[in-house]
Amino acid sequence: MFRSSMTMLLFALCLAAPAIFAATTAPQAEDAVPLVPPAPLFFRSEWTVTPRQHPVMQSDLANQELELKLYGPSGKQIATASQGAPSMTGAAPTHVFTGLCEQTCAAALRDKNNFVDLSGLGKIRWITKVSGLHRIHPIIKLADGTWLLGEHEDGQLFDFHPSEFTLAESRWIKLDIDRVVTRGNWLDRREVDLSKVDEVGFTDLMPGSGHGDGGFMDMGWIEVYGKPVPRMGH
Repeated sequence: MFRSSMTMLLFALCLAAPAIFAATTAPQAEDAVPLVPPAPLFFRSEWTVTPRQHPVMQSDLANQELELKLYGPSGKQIATASQGAPSMTGAAPTHVFTGLCEQTCAAALRDKNNFVDLSGLGKIRWITKVSGLHRIHPIIKLADGTWLLGEHEDGQLFDFHPSEFTLAESRWIKLDIDRVVTRGNWLDRREVDLSKVDEVGFTDLMPGSGHGDGGFMDMGWIEVYGKPVPRMGH
């Protein structure tokens, strides 16, 4: 009788073990990590088709809710072009070209009515192509006027390629926007407040080599994902 009772008790414990284990290991509701919603599209910028290459200007922006800003000793030498070899992903996009920049140059875009909150899952998507050792870095201007350059870099030599990255994952370094050169050391990510960004742009930190292969960057369309933060007075 005793052996039979022990056998039945062990059998009951075996049946109950999975439920007991699940109850002790399941995360409690208050410990659950909240899901972060994806950032909405803040803006998409493309360049209008042009019959010939020329220095890029405000009228070349397809989205006129944005302001085009050019920086650096050779910022005004950044050109726009519709011509180019067909891309493996289709027709080569209309793009800006830094090959004519005799010194460093950069470009940025500013929404006329809003800052953008790029914290959390704020991200950038763009389509780019480079030549030589050039690599494209994101640059941002914070609401307090501070300029930063992101460690993230893109650059495929063979063809235009789309790519995307989350800004909160990048390290940042201060940028002298007048000369388009970096200053100081990499900042601690916790020191960089991405919640109110005034301008978003790009640079390759290098002079161009002219037409033909050698050294340049091409930037096609660019998308910025983040929450709008109204500017005062709008």
